Amino acid sequence: MGAVLLISAAPFCFAQVRWANVDSLYAPLPASVHIYKTTDSIEGRPSIAYYVIADLKDPKLDFTVDTTYRRRITPSEFYTRNHQPLLVVNCSFFSYETNSSVNVIMKEGKMVNYNLHTIPLRGKDTLTYYHPTRSALGISKRREADVAWLYSDSSDRYPVAFETDPVLLKDSFLITDKLRFYQPVALQKKDLKRDHVIHKRWKMRTVVGGGPVLLQGGTIRITNNEERLFTGKAVNDPEPRTAMGYTADDQLIILVVQGRFKGIAEGISLTKEAELFQQLGCVEALNLDGGGSSCLLINGKETIKPGTNGVQRPVPAVFLIKQK
Repeated sequence: MGAVLLISAAPFCFAQVRWANVDSLYAPLPASVHIYKTTDSIEGRPSIAYYVIADLKDPKLDFTVDTTYRRRITPSEFYTRNHQPLLVVNCSFFSYETNSSVNVIMKEGKMVNYNLHTIPLRGKDTLTYYHPTRSALGISKRREADVAWLYSDSSDRYPVAFETDPVLLKDSFLITDKLRFYQPVALQKKDLKRDHVIHKRWKMRTVVGGGPVLLQGGTIRITNNEERLFTGKAVNDPEPRTAMGYTADDQLIILVVQGRFKGIAEGISLTKEAELFQQLGCVEALNLDGGGSSCLLINGKETIKPGTNGVQRPVPAVFLIKQK
């Protein structure tokens, strides 16, 4: 298993970013939802970022997703076809070849997409493969959020969830199954097993997958290498970002950071993204697809400018907040 980037520090150790409330620019908003913006320099670079904070317990809000099948459309097109929801934000990573998400997505308690669990170690002709469990944020019927690493399979209704450690297998098998993920943890001694909480059935109503995990237990813990995403020094690359986290008092926070606009907004690293969630009081946080995909709409209005020359990139899935 690859190394975990583990940083433990109190929020006051970092330079605090100043956020200004911009609710009036995106009105009307329900009382349980607020929008904040910063133009502070971050990591010595010019930045533009927004975050939305929404009360998960508000019964008038519906936290859900929408997906396409083997095609991609822009967030604005998702906004129109979902009858103008309060919020639309990009979420999962996807394949340009198939135009499909490569992460778990659950809608109304049903898995509509699955994690990619097999990655060739070298080139197309290799006989060695990585099998990662990649992460997701879920919201239960009780409106409680959780971040976990998942194994998902179309033969199972619910994914298997690992709460404290991602599992990364390496072997010569092209196909793998949930028992091979579960056994390395389940067969450990009881005193060790307590540190690896396993849910054989992660019963969530809404799930968006991405990765890597940024924050656990209020501590920065970036599982970049285990999830086989932006391995190595890529953790420090400044990029446009989309991410989600939640606080202990059931507030969902959705963050977007503009990037790739030299001298205006140049993006941030994964480490700094994790620090921002820590400063905002999150318990857990998850990185989502960024780069040219990053886009957040509030009442149909853009917040950041998308990273592909200001043009929205078509995506196969979005996270939505609707008003009932």
